[in-house]
Amino acid sequence: MGDMANSSIEFHPKPQQQRDAPHAGGFGCTLAELRALMELRGAEALQKIEEAYGDVSGLCRRLKTSPTEGLADNTNDLEKRRQIYGQNFIPPKQPKTFLQLVWEALQDVTLIILEVAAIVSLGLSFYAPPGEESEACGNVSGGAEDEGEAEAGWIEGAAILLSVICVVLVTAFNDWSKEKQFRGLQSRIEQEQKFTVIRNGQLLQVPVAALVVGDIAQVKYGDLLPADGVLIQANDLKIDESSLTGESDHVRKSADKDPMLLSGTHVMEGSGRMVVTAVGVNSQTGIIFTLLGAGGEEEEKKDKKGKQQDGAMESSQTKAKKQDGAVAMEMQPLKSAEGGEMEEREKKKANAPKKEKSVLQGKLTKLAVQIGKAGLVMSAITVIILVLYFVIETFVVEGRTWLAECTPVYVQYFVKFFIIGVTVLVVAVPEGLPLAVTISLAYSVKKMMKDNNLVRHLDACETMGNATAICSDKTGTLTTNRMTVVQSYLGDTHYKEIPAPSALTPKILDLLVHAISINSAYTTKILPPEKEGALPRQVGNKTECALLGFVLDLKRDFQPVREQIPEDKLYKVYTFNSVRKSMSTVIRMPDGGFRLFSKGASEILLKKCTNILNSNGELRGFRSRDRDDMVRKIIEPMACDGLRTICIAYRDFSAGQEPDWDNENEVVGDLTCIAVVGIEDPVRPEVPEAIRKCQRAGITVRMVTGDNINTARAIAAKCGIIQPGEDFLCLEGKEFNRRIRNEKGEIEQERLDKVWPKLRVLARSSPTDKHTLVKGIIDSTTGEQRQVVAVTGDGTNDGPALKKADVGFAMGIAGTDVAKEASDIILTDDNFTSIVKAVMWGRNVYDSISKFLQFQLTVNVVAVIVAFTGACITQDSPLKAVQMLWVNLIMDTFASLALATEPPTESLLLRKPYGRDKPLISRTMMKNILGHAVYQLAIIFTLLFVGELFFDIDSGRNAPLHSPPSEHYTIIFNTFVMMQLFNEINARKIHGERNVFDGIFSNPIFCTIVLGTFGIQIVIVQFGGKPFSCSPLSTEQWLWCLFVGVGELVWGQVIATIPTSQLKCLKEAGHGPGKDEMTDEELADGDEEIDHAERELRRGQILWFRGLNRIQTQMEVVSTFKRSGSVQGAVRRRSSVLSQLHDVTNLSTPTHAILSAANPTSAAGNPGGESVP
Repeated sequence: MGDMANSSIEFHPKPQQQRDAPHAGGFGCTLAELRALMELRGAEALQKIEEAYGDVSGLCRRLKTSPTEGLADNTNDLEKRRQIYGQNFIPPKQPKTFLQLVWEALQDVTLIILEVAAIVSLGLSFYAPPGEESEACGNVSGGAEDEGEAEAGWIEGAAILLSVICVVLVTAFNDWSKEKQFRGLQSRIEQEQKFTVIRNGQLLQVPVAALVVGDIAQVKYGDLLPADGVLIQANDLKIDESSLTGESDHVRKSADKDPMLLSGTHVMEGSGRMVVTAVGVNSQTGIIFTLLGAGGEEEEKKDKKGKQQDGAMESSQTKAKKQDGAVAMEMQPLKSAEGGEMEEREKKKANAPKKEKSVLQGKLTKLAVQIGKAGLVMSAITVIILVLYFVIETFVVEGRTWLAECTPVYVQYFVKFFIIGVTVLVVAVPEGLPLAVTISLAYSVKKMMKDNNLVRHLDACETMGNATAICSDKTGTLTTNRMTVVQSYLGDTHYKEIPAPSALTPKILDLLVHAISINSAYTTKILPPEKEGALPRQVGNKTECALLGFVLDLKRDFQPVREQIPEDKLYKVYTFNSVRKSMSTVIRMPDGGFRLFSKGASEILLKKCTNILNSNGELRGFRSRDRDDMVRKIIEPMACDGLRTICIAYRDFSAGQEPDWDNENEVVGDLTCIAVVGIEDPVRPEVPEAIRKCQRAGITVRMVTGDNINTARAIAAKCGIIQPGEDFLCLEGKEFNRRIRNEKGEIEQERLDKVWPKLRVLARSSPTDKHTLVKGIIDSTTGEQRQVVAVTGDGTNDGPALKKADVGFAMGIAGTDVAKEASDIILTDDNFTSIVKAVMWGRNVYDSISKFLQFQLTVNVVAVIVAFTGACITQDSPLKAVQMLWVNLIMDTFASLALATEPPTESLLLRKPYGRDKPLISRTMMKNILGHAVYQLAIIFTLLFVGELFFDIDSGRNAPLHSPPSEHYTIIFNTFVMMQLFNEINARKIHGERNVFDGIFSNPIFCTIVLGTFGIQIVIVQFGGKPFSCSPLSTEQWLWCLFVGVGELVWGQVIATIPTSQLKCLKEAGHGPGKDEMTDEELADGDEEIDHAERELRRGQILWFRGLNRIQTQMEVVSTFKRSGSVQGAVRRRSSVLSQLHDVTNLSTPTHAILSAANPTSAAGNPGGESVP
């Protein structure tokens, strides 16, 4: 890239610089130089910048950009920069092609068995033995009088092959469309990521992908850096570089000590400006992704040019990373000492993929394993009985000898038996299950977008249905996050509304305006409204916006003050963080002294005040007794009105006494209080109703906030979180910690268990408290079942709690990048009511899958028993292989679509959550499954044994090989399908409701599918002929089939009348994996969580069933979603995956359903070794 030499080099700084470059495109730096520069850290980097460019502004000049004005917003210039230095975009891993997906679907064991059987059957049908007509082989070949019929033997094999192809194509198409959906979703998430840059002296929000080298970017608290850069100016900037270095300590950055900022790292506090020096594949994160093989094509291009400068880096992070194409997204720390041992551990781990499964998947996999085993046993028995019966009948009873020329005829029989056996197995395994899950989840996710839920991890949607507790933030979620100052205490007077400017002493007013304008982020401002009559727009931190609004209400303006003292003239800034709960800014006064402005939580800042301004603007002593008075008379009444109280103070240092600025406690002390203001953040009007719905649905809502306890209690009462007369706790963070920690200061679970059940409000809480609470509730074993906790958060400090929770909700508008990264669902409208919608959808997914199970298992039970008994009694299955495949694969696929797309109803919120241990198949469902099976079996066996008398037709039993299809068996097949169709309508209700047609027209997909299946069935019966073993039926016969089918609906009502409570004998099925199934060795080592199914396989029972296999395929797609997607902001998304690696707080990552993708470094990522239940 750097070889586009351009002779017009404008800069000739130091002579030795000359040999560095043919410089690219008229810029003073090549791509290679900048890449080399970004490899350095700290002092080395500073030295290199000084040698090569003089200083950072020298670097800016070389990049033709201005540190204050930024780039000119000139399209040609931006395009040129993209060509020379690359785009801020990492090319995604190529999605699997349709053919690859077809190949994967073909790997299915059952399908392979069917293919083999079909091919053998085909081969034999073409082989006509010479002794065909001889009597020696007995009546085996009898019945094939018609020559044409004998030649039609190939049809069955061909039909099986055809149906296999159908199944494979349907599966592949489903996977393909899912992957496409995920990529769309992903790119939507990424398009929403913007970053603030300065162009033409204006602050602009540009999409991350539009950043170019030379841009001047504004960096602030909570950002996830999208590109590499060099700091120009910084205020108290601290960065979490754990995603790249593995060091969990925050790194201080400053223009004169360590100016290097790297992409994918998180800004933990402070703010600043940087000049972008590397983007996309050339940034530090980009280089790593290239090594991981995400940007594979880039790699090849570079190799061709022989431009690989990172030889050293290449080898240190060997290509061992490219494990069987499953890109292991974690990476080992660059240049870290433990590199060697990690490689070792990685190699060991490569073979043991880490499994974390959602509740539902755990239950489904286990169920599929159990059904698969049963099916295997049944099919084996069927084959053995058929073969024995045939051998005894032919060679013992009839006393024939095995003649060589008869071998093909016998083999043909054995193949037929084998095909019947395989058919029983095919029917036994519910391969529609994984499909139902995926369709249901994908459908819900799509619909949830409309309800303002952007789902980042598929299984979060289903987990949400089981939620039993929600820990919500107050600001922005329960409240509107449009803050306004409504009360104030200025110059010894408590104003209940905004005072008139004339009522205040000019000195106080002036100090107040300066204190607010200067001591707030300069990115925070109030802009005129977009539409006539709307409210002014608040940009940036909402609390600061309220204060700036207060200045405007006092008829003054903050902008001139800021222009007079621009951001780079600020002497020192102590930015707000969750520990300080205050922010302070120091400016230099004209007389050489300094003035410090401070603002923060009133009870914290007032403790540091020793003076206060009286009504004339003069200092008056402020002792602890005065402080207690003030708290009692001013602050508590404000807080009880639900106001957040903020204290504004200042301190002067004379010219001679410059303090040690690093000793913050000394600097921010001995303050003079200017004012205390009460900020109102009104409760969102729709929140109380939403919280009432949650409580009715058995979900406890708790409020966790950094606010004062009185404010918090007042808002909680307004929202309905606490109700008068209830037994509840409202605690402050300190008191909470005192109650849950023992003498040594360690947290004890049993102490926590005494606190959390009654706790409703946790005020003045630190992020650690939030994490402790969430972890405590999740780990608690007091209730009859484990709690499933959802958490909402918007700040960087909420990251750990969002990660720890079962479902983390981040705010789409107010949330920082770090919070969005840690979350599972993003609320695009920051509104609590959207969480209630998520609960509804989650419960709906669970119910949809139960509906499908109820339908599917009825089909399976009946088909297996019919095939098995039929085969044993009449030596031939009444339902032929092709018919079984039609019933099983095609109908199941459609049924899963029909039942999985039922829209949710409000009634879902009227029941308690199912919880983790609730079986998938309840007793009511078991009653329905067995009840309908009894009806269907009775009908089919009646038809099988006395049907020919009833309809007065030829019996189809004991028909010889290759005989034409009989009307008798066609009626059985048709009746069977009709009963399934009507039972599908019954399956719409699983809690024993009577009206199964309720709301059926609100689901057009369901109606279309039922009618469509019916139509195809008519075609198959009337025109299916030999391949489907069908002969056309008369109208009368059709009506009888329909009549029996409709009987299903009547029988459904009969079953609903039987009270479930009487049927003690029914067992539930499909429990989640129990505790006893986790062996100690597995629990001890959180690295390798092997799911139940895998342990079954290890015991050497190689299961030929496709259910598990298919679930894995579906889940691979889910993990592909996590690994891939159009990677515009992938730097961000992926680096956060990386950052989980050495994140101390991340003891247990959120449960994503990854059933594939080796995760080599999970050992490091899970230091606590906790296994996820």
